[in-house]
Amino acid sequence: MSANSVDRLVFDDDWSDLTRLRDLPEIDFERMAAYRVERIRQQLRAHDAAFVILVSPISLRYAVDYRSYLLFQSHIPTTYVFLPQDGPIVMYGSYYDVPLVEDRRPGRPHAFFDGGGKIDAAAEALADDVVGYLAEIGSDNRRVAVEYVNPSVTRALMARGLDVIDGVRVSELARLIKSEDEIACMRWAIAVAEHGAAKLKQTLRPGVSELQLWALLNYTNVANNGDWHEGRMLASGPRINPWLQEASERRVESGDLVGFDTDMVGPFGYFVDLSRTFHCGPAKPSARQKQIYRMAVDHVEHNLKLVYPGMTLKEMQRQAYEVPEECQRNAYPCVMHAVGMCDEYPQVKHLFREENPYDCIIEPGMVLCVESYMGPEGERDGVKLEQQVLVTDDGYELLTRYPYEENLLD
Repeated sequence: MSANSVDRLVFDDDWSDLTRLRDLPEIDFERMAAYRVERIRQQLRAHDAAFVILVSPISLRYAVDYRSYLLFQSHIPTTYVFLPQDGPIVMYGSYYDVPLVEDRRPGRPHAFFDGGGKIDAAAEALADDVVGYLAEIGSDNRRVAVEYVNPSVTRALMARGLDVIDGVRVSELARLIKSEDEIACMRWAIAVAEHGAAKLKQTLRPGVSELQLWALLNYTNVANNGDWHEGRMLASGPRINPWLQEASERRVESGDLVGFDTDMVGPFGYFVDLSRTFHCGPAKPSARQKQIYRMAVDHVEHNLKLVYPGMTLKEMQRQAYEVPEECQRNAYPCVMHAVGMCDEYPQVKHLFREENPYDCIIEPGMVLCVESYMGPEGERDGVKLEQQVLVTDDGYELLTRYPYEENLLD
């Protein structure tokens, strides 16, 4: 590729950087960091645990804003954090100095990639570290919360007389209620995702591939210092029904519906779950395509009215839009779910499939995503839509503002 080609691709890119078009929101990062640590400590107190061992890449970003090799961390965990009710936060195995921790120490090789057949011995050493840390912080509380580790670690901790509880109870519930600064981060991440969606729509024409369209979303995210997408959820034509087929080399044809779901870990680590379905011209949308699109819009709009403080998950499930029988088999896995730095607890299942496995109350400060997929069984077309909202004191605020498709609604 010539230098001039590179110039056109990168240096002449005058659209991807969103800061050229709008200002970043005001975010107090120190205040946000203090809020997030205190949320974790509140959950430690609620669960009467001395401290939590955080391993999940999402938890590391939330607790201490650690960002290095997070996808690698998700399957080969090399880094972990001890975060106590009271006392210094200690990080093990990090690749660089992290300002939000008081001490940085070598980690134990508890991933098989690092420890191989010696991971049991590493687990014993880690358990000794835990006992030593409890002594350091002067705690006689023997209950420790632990996220996602090998069973050998749990066994070693229990052998030392420790009461081990699931750390996800601490980390997931801590992330449930967002601060003003977190919402500001999320607004910017959403603006970036919608910027990419607009470019995708502008590029949509017969002959472009699903992967090329998806790459525009990915490029826009990375160009604005975002992180990754949880999947490559974009499908067109006969691949849009059923849903949950990732982007392929298929080239879009005139008359196709093209649906996508961003599933995007965006700038500042905050998640964007925006779904839209476009129509590719020059052919006009069919009457059936418009009918399916209207069903999806009605689905989302009906369920948005159920988002308000005090609503329970099980009551929301009972009052949710009744999915037409022809669309039930291919319906999306859930009616609604929460987000923060990823898809998060809680969620509401479809009643025609199962009673919701748990219940809780919707509270102000939660961020929810209201989902719809309408794909009549045995048909070619389907429509994916989704809105992300902030729960307020008296209802909700719509965070995703990308418009619906007028040519599919007329």
